Amino acid sequence: MIPTVTIVIPFYNCQYIQQALESAVHQSYPAVEIIVVDDGSTQNTHLIAPFTNRIYYLGKSNGGTASALNHGIYHASGEYIAWLSSDDRFTLQKIERQIAFMRSRNLDVSYTGFSIIDEHNRVTHPYEGIPMANRADLARQLLYSNPINGCTVIAKKELLHQVGLFNSQLPYTHDFDMWIRLLMHGATFGFLPDMLTMYRVHSQMGTVRHKAKIAQEYQMVKNNYRHVLEHMARLTGF
Repeated sequence: MIPTVTIVIPFYNCQYIQQALESAVHQSYPAVEIIVVDDGSTQNTHLIAPFTNRIYYLGKSNGGTASALNHGIYHASGEYIAWLSSDDRFTLQKIERQIAFMRSRNLDVSYTGFSIIDEHNRVTHPYEGIPMANRADLARQLLYSNPINGCTVIAKKELLHQVGLFNSQLPYTHDFDMWIRLLMHGATFGFLPDMLTMYRVHSQMGTVRHKAKIAQEYQMVKNNYRHVLEHMARLTGF
């Protein structure tokens, strides 16, 4: 029996939600559950209506992306969790190819290459992604940047619960913090270079509007984990 994968889509007023949902409901993988977590939206909710018979729709008060992800994970029935931002899209074979990759290598977490698209779905950067040789190499990368795009990740749900889910006190770098905690917990990571996610860059996205705050929070998180990352980066065969 193949494992179920739950796609969690945090949603807050996003005009691109329909495209995200189209890419989720048409996945080639046969065992997909889709949970949309409405984080207190006041507009564009009508775009979800055509999909209500194929998704689980959960409403909550506004609390940010991390809290929406956690809410979705709490209600997920899948063995694996995939995160899809409401302004991004998956390629139609994303789940199928990534789960096959993970199961063939007995991985806890995987991430992939991705394409960058604009507001009009034009590909502006055909490939983005940073491979890792091993866990020590990933620790070295995390010392200097966040090499993992969260919407390319699939992770075992049990492991996310074991590390305490996403830190909702971090509005911008909850993903960076999560990868470090998973690595510290002993999770096995793998990088698949295939471009399986289309990551949309547009003027209204948080990473564009809150650059200074993101940089400040990122530095704080990195400083919190610096010593443990430096230790892991020095380990051989890690």
